[in-house]
Amino acid sequence: MAKLTVSSDGVVIKEIELSKARTTLGRRPYNDIVIDNLAVSGEHAVLLLLHEGQVTIEDLNSTNGTYVNGRAARSEPLVDGDLIEIGRYKIRFEQGQPAALANAVAAPATPAVTAPPLAAMTQAPNARVRVLEGPAAGREAQLVKEVTTLGKPGIAVVSITRRADGYAIACVGGQVLPRVNGREVDTELLLHDQDLIELAETRMQFLLG
Repeated sequence: MAKLTVSSDGVVIKEIELSKARTTLGRRPYNDIVIDNLAVSGEHAVLLLLHEGQVTIEDLNSTNGTYVNGRAARSEPLVDGDLIEIGRYKIRFEQGQPAALANAVAAPATPAVTAPPLAAMTQAPNARVRVLEGPAAGREAQLVKEVTTLGKPGIAVVSITRRADGYAIACVGGQVLPRVNGREVDTELLLHDQDLIELAETRMQFLLG
């Protein structure tokens, strides 16, 4: 399992296993990884556990930025040994062994089964969000990335992840929980065509196709 080792001035502060699909990092107490330092934004970055154990770090428009191996990073896939720097904190990423491989045992051979092409398994319909109410009313945003982050840091931030079975929305951080069709979202939720999303005072519609 992938792991982070957080240190400051050469002293290890904590170690965290990345077992969730989404792990948030920041100064606010509701983050999964809390670093209580003024150089760290309230919602600073998010680590996304993708298919086959791949981990990506995304900066959430932080004040002081997120650095990977000395380079400013907005969205960066991580590899074993990468060094993440946030303020004076250094975070070492260790890939570990994928759970499926770690748990594998010898098994009798089974007849080969022809699997559908990978593209057919992971392709989801094109989607977009249309802003109905709020400062950007009338605008649309295409969800072309694997993970799209929406909202205003410190108020309400969500991520919309493109998966094999569709698009899933999850709360990343903020003081106000997002709503989908009037219901608060505190865990990952699969979106459907024409769902209504509320982020604080912004109201938008999720559209497929």
